[in-house]
Amino acid sequence: ATRVEPNINLNGNAGLPSEAVGKNVSVHYTGFIVAPETADYMIGTRGTGFARMMIDGNNVVMQNGTDARTGKVHLVKGQKAGFDVTIGGGFGRFGGGGPAAANAAPTGPHAQLIWEKASDEASPEAIAAAKNADLILPVVGITSSLEGEEMQVNLPGFLGGDRTAIDLPAPEEALVEAMVGTGKPTVVVLMNGSAMAVNWVDQHANAVLEAFYPGEEGGAAVAQTLSGKNNPAGRLPVTFYKDLSQLPNFESYSMQNRTYRYFTGKPLYPFGYGLSYTKFSYSNLSLPNATINAGDPLSADATITNTGDRDGDEVAELYLTFPQVPGAPLRALRGFKRIHLKAGESQQVHFELKDRDFMMVTEAGDPIISAGKYTLTIGGGQPDTGAPGVNSTFQINGSKPLPE
Repeated sequence: ATRVEPNINLNGNAGLPSEAVGKNVSVHYTGFIVAPETADYMIGTRGTGFARMMIDGNNVVMQNGTDARTGKVHLVKGQKAGFDVTIGGGFGRFGGGGPAAANAAPTGPHAQLIWEKASDEASPEAIAAAKNADLILPVVGITSSLEGEEMQVNLPGFLGGDRTAIDLPAPEEALVEAMVGTGKPTVVVLMNGSAMAVNWVDQHANAVLEAFYPGEEGGAAVAQTLSGKNNPAGRLPVTFYKDLSQLPNFESYSMQNRTYRYFTGKPLYPFGYGLSYTKFSYSNLSLPNATINAGDPLSADATITNTGDRDGDEVAELYLTFPQVPGAPLRALRGFKRIHLKAGESQQVHFELKDRDFMMVTEAGDPIISAGKYTLTIGGGQPDTGAPGVNSTFQINGSKPLPE
């Protein structure tokens, strides 16, 4: 069926020809959009199922689900821009059948064209609300609809789902700056699936809570942590770099200056970093053997004390610092243990290291245990990052090849 529509506003079966009702359908719109003024616009679709939008032959949006999805497009006042929108097949019936049918959404496909002028400035409504608040909690970052593999994302800082920038998106940064500018206490909640260079936030916000993508109970978890009902003990599983200049070219596959194991600079937040509402100290590191032969095990013990006034968990991390051998990492996490300590309580932690814990990979790609001097650190984060910890050195005599 073909007809002329004034807009894209497909509202279930009511918008379909009678012969298409209840069947798997696809809807294809072609036409023009004319901007009221020359500017960048966020254009996309909101609906059910699969949708693809093209403007002047360029992919702008690829949607699969019920979320609204937009992309940034530059339009010139009075100039027609051709658009092509496909609302995919396979809709079938929606909301029919079962005891909940009376309250279900209308059946059939839904699609709506959405567009507005793009702006990086914080909304006046948000600023007005913040000025009347006692505490401001900006929830900012990115979403899984922006970062992923082989995705159609047409926004600054993204290319096909890959990130070409690690900064906070400009509108999000502007929002945080406006919130901090009110003078009210501001705690920033980050939502993201990969590391972000939030340098301005780090310097100006009162606190930062990294939530990543926490799932359906994320709101409750964030509220409990911010209110103090939960005493956090999370540790970063990735390095948060200050900017892209700290990283090698994306197309370089060398490990040099990549990940915490080979990174020589000072990151914004190091791998393994995390704070708590209490404090912990480390003491009494014990290594029974200061010298071992390649392939021998090694045990290590340390005492952890909760020196704060609140009960809490601590994650003790064990790192090895390797001898300066070509191919060896600078450092590597080789164990961690989470323990709960009451205020003022102390507890001993014990680690057992086996042969593969001492492994490094040579420049030729061979896994070995190398002879030389090692440093073992047990603490609340990486060595030399300001995290509390204790360390000691030991010697490995001889070398030993290991199976891959």
